Amino acid sequence: MIAVYVHERGETRLVDRVEPEWLDASSTATIWVDLSAPGDAEYHLMRDLFKFHPLALEDAKSALQYPKVEPYPGYLYIVLHGIDAEASSKHFSTRDVDFFLGRNYLVTVHDGSSRSIGRLRDACGQYAHLLSEGPASLLHRIVDSMVDNYRPVTEALENRIETLEEQALSGRTQMVRHVLKVKRELAVMRRVLIPQRDAIGRLARREFPTITDEMAFRFRDVYDHVVRLAEEAILFQDRMTGVLEVNLASVSNRLNQIMKVLTVMSTIFLPLTVLTGMWGMNVALPHFPGGDGVQFLWVGGIMLAISLMMLVLFRLNRWI
Repeated sequence: MIAVYVHERGETRLVDRVEPEWLDASSTATIWVDLSAPGDAEYHLMRDLFKFHPLALEDAKSALQYPKVEPYPGYLYIVLHGIDAEASSKHFSTRDVDFFLGRNYLVTVHDGSSRSIGRLRDACGQYAHLLSEGPASLLHRIVDSMVDNYRPVTEALENRIETLEEQALSGRTQMVRHVLKVKRELAVMRRVLIPQRDAIGRLARREFPTITDEMAFRFRDVYDHVVRLAEEAILFQDRMTGVLEVNLASVSNRLNQIMKVLTVMSTIFLPLTVLTGMWGMNVALPHFPGGDGVQFLWVGGIMLAISLMMLVLFRLNRWI
């Protein structure tokens, strides 16, 4: 699916096709071509009309490319990642968006799930100034919106981490599977945000003639946001490592407490078992004072005294 917006003579229009004269060096028109889930016909348009390099088109066709900025004669090829429109508070995934930024045009290529581009497309017909400021300004608006969409997901991740931290202290559940799942999501976030930070940083450093000083200042603000997101991803990974260590220590400590109780019980019952075994044999044994009716009371009393003495001894040694 292709959508073409052109701005000329103070008016923004949605048109059916790209006129070749709009791409002339003398043209004053500003063009935005948005390709949503493009097919072969759309890629032929980019190859034949815009004369994009075959390597850039090959990367644009790829389902996954990590963020980068590559200058070509007359235009910039940019790959950035937006948060998945289907991502919820329990999952993290991204989808790449490809940008071709020229003197007076911007070509965007995506799979149709980009919320940022969808909002800009809806706004282009209502606000003429969105294209009147030039393609670099439109690129900044899209990228800024893409970066802003990361914030709710990172906040949801932080809430999950805080919940896991509270559960780790109890030591009542094995949290390895949950912790490793979050760590995998954070690894994906770092693999995306760190190269994305570097790519936007190049746009903010005024390396390319298509990015003016004013646009560089705007991209610098976006760069600051991405830097904070990347630093938070690193911090989150460190926190998850701490959660895993605390949980393992809590589980181990709880196991030690259980083993201590079982050991104390076994130690107490050991002499009692000896006594009951001896007085339960079918052989003549010494009798305690009194008749046959009080022998059980003597043995029971001795067993109770031994148990109390052992408990007092354990307490004095602070074993219990």
